[in-house]
Amino acid sequence: MNQHPSTVDPIGEALHLLRMNGIFYSRCEFTAPWGLALPPFEASMMFHVVTAGECRLEVDGADACLLRPGNLTLVPHGEGHRLLGAPGADAPGLFEIPREQVSDRYEVIRLGGGGAATNMICGAVRFDHPAAQHLLRFLPRVISVDGWTSPEMEWIQSTLRFITAEARELRTGGETVITRLADILVIQAIRSWIARDPAAQIGWLGALRDPQIGRAIAAVHRDPTGNWTLTSLGASAGMSRSAFAARFTRLVGEPPMHYVTRWKMNAALMWLKDGDTTHADIASRLGYESEAAFRRAFKRLAGQPPGAFRRQQRPA
Repeated sequence: MNQHPSTVDPIGEALHLLRMNGIFYSRCEFTAPWGLALPPFEASMMFHVVTAGECRLEVDGADACLLRPGNLTLVPHGEGHRLLGAPGADAPGLFEIPREQVSDRYEVIRLGGGGAATNMICGAVRFDHPAAQHLLRFLPRVISVDGWTSPEMEWIQSTLRFITAEARELRTGGETVITRLADILVIQAIRSWIARDPAAQIGWLGALRDPQIGRAIAAVHRDPTGNWTLTSLGASAGMSRSAFAARFTRLVGEPPMHYVTRWKMNAALMWLKDGDTTHADIASRLGYESEAAFRRAFKRLAGQPPGAFRRQQRPA
């Protein structure tokens, strides 16, 4: 019997795991000829919004993108790339040019030869939840959304105008406003890609769309500490134990209980990052019979003992 409402949104719940923290944001004022090379940012996603003019975005090994006002473009895996006013333009590195530091996380970049102007809002965000990496690895190297033609055109354009105004004036609280609005736009770009790209219809993302398997995955995401079994997971999907196990493995690419264990470890990673929860308490919350059993499971999936992971999280 299906005990879960039909309004369960596994894709939405997965996107909720993208808890972003801004690394930096910048307002860029370029004049032709100009170019800028951005270095890789590990475990981060970079985004670019053109507010005036146009530019070319190049990532080695991928097709170049032409960005115009209203476009929102993501480089999801933090790869180094180039922003160019014209093909072949000279592109000095980000840390080789002068920048006006407005705050710890916000700066203004002015670059170029005095010709036609291109203005942009650029930034990098980091995702705190370990499970977010599971979603990010399915994303392509570049995602570009045209705000002028998408169904959400009006609010996207309003948001872009708001960001532009805040970046230009940088009033009290402006950095916080830009950060929050940029986070919303990043989520919207990922939603747009999931809705339109065939690559998002298969594998784990495809499984989230499955009416039965998606419900079971969402249940695990909501309660990774639950005492899940094949029987209870099958019941959440309205399926028999054996039929559920076969279908889950085929769609997701791993057995259900292995998936459950991995998501338990995601919860453990968050608690270890917080620094206040003991290993024994974590083991108890996750349903392990002993602290030693939890340590073995954690090391098997994380590649290191929980104590070593926690020490890495401490400030240098």
